Amino acid sequence: MGQGCICPWSGPLPRLQVWTWIEPVVASTQVAASLYDAGLLLVVKASFGVGTFSNHSSSPSPRGALEDQQQRAISNFYIIYNLVMGLTPLLSAYGLGWLSDRYHRKVSICVPLLGFLLSRLALLLKVLLDWPVEMLYAAAALKGLCGGFSAFWSGVMALGSLGSSEGRRSLRLIVIDLILGLAGFCGSMVSGHLFKQMVGHSKQGLVLTACSVGCATCALLYSLFVLKVPESEPRKAVDIVPGTVGRYNTLDPDQTDKQSVVGPPSPPAMAKPRQIILALLFVGAIIYDLAVVGTVDVMPLFVLREPLSWNQVQVGYGMASGYTIFITSFLGVLVFSRCFQDTTMIMIGMVSFASGALLLAFVKETYMFYIARAIMLFALIPITTIRSAMSKLIKGSSYGKVFVILQLSLTLTGVVTSTLYNKIYQLTMEKFIGTCFALSSFLSFLAILPIG
Repeated sequence: MGQGCICPWSGPLPRLQVWTWIEPVVASTQVAASLYDAGLLLVVKASFGVGTFSNHSSSPSPRGALEDQQQRAISNFYIIYNLVMGLTPLLSAYGLGWLSDRYHRKVSICVPLLGFLLSRLALLLKVLLDWPVEMLYAAAALKGLCGGFSAFWSGVMALGSLGSSEGRRSLRLIVIDLILGLAGFCGSMVSGHLFKQMVGHSKQGLVLTACSVGCATCALLYSLFVLKVPESEPRKAVDIVPGTVGRYNTLDPDQTDKQSVVGPPSPPAMAKPRQIILALLFVGAIIYDLAVVGTVDVMPLFVLREPLSWNQVQVGYGMASGYTIFITSFLGVLVFSRCFQDTTMIMIGMVSFASGALLLAFVKETYMFYIARAIMLFALIPITTIRSAMSKLIKGSSYGKVFVILQLSLTLTGVVTSTLYNKIYQLTMEKFIGTCFALSSFLSFLAILPIG
């Protein structure tokens, strides 16, 4: 199968075999996810409204104190929610990755998509039937038991890696991330407006959650009945393309092939450096993910409270700004890979995020928030480039297991980080509300050490 069948950005389309593209699944899933994330935050905020605390209080309290109680209630909800959603995939994600390697690649995509759909339906029922907010914990558990994002994204990365030569792989994976970002940007931009469609009615958020369910349904149906698994490219068929020359030379399998022409390499000597560098990639990815997850989890709470105090539409716009890094990171890979190696690109992305997080710690006005987000323009490059480098170390038949182990490691550490950061936020929001962002900046700089 030619590369034109697999890469939507290159060449003609022989026989119009475009059904191997994973991009439609990624796009519709991410639109549903961005609508769901915004809807979940706004629904939970409405459930823990200031009026709830004033009605149950024996004495009147200042509005600032009531808002602090609301912030703690929302934070505590997300602590439990993230714990449930992060830990339950540990029971099933690796098994799905193993099944996808052994039987069919779509197993690790379709099963998580079913969990996504069920969780979106649960939020819709909560809005429609006014169920207690605690029922969303069960929805998170159901989503996790179906593999969650860990299994889904490892399946996406496996299909994205299959059929692409090693020279094109970094570009291939960053394009998938670009589609994810564009879809998330569009979904977030309209989320606030959709949530306000039924203002004044008890079913506020119904239109938003219904649209999320519709997008999740489309993704599941497409993956079941339309999506086809691409054939893998031969491992030695390296296609060097402008913009993708930067790579780990010590990890390049073709470098090994070239050396074997001159003389037989020593297998133990070759295996050890690969294992060490693979371990360093894992460590760097985990430390960096700790910083990113902590910032992303605290940011929605940060924008709801003073000094920003955003409304529904502003929350949607703020979430949309976070997805622009998918676009800028894609452009960054295209430009930087022409003159930098993978390690340099990873460090550029980490410094970009660390600088933006440090500025975010001192945000007092809305324009400052967007400046900080703009500085994070290359924040996506590190994880994507690390995945690309890892894929060059392993066989295609092991993509499912290795990618799911990486994703589970990131998820598990992310759960711990989410809990820790929420507690830190609760303790410091009345003293220095930017403490969590300053900590994330430090961790981002620390993550450079294993990579460098």
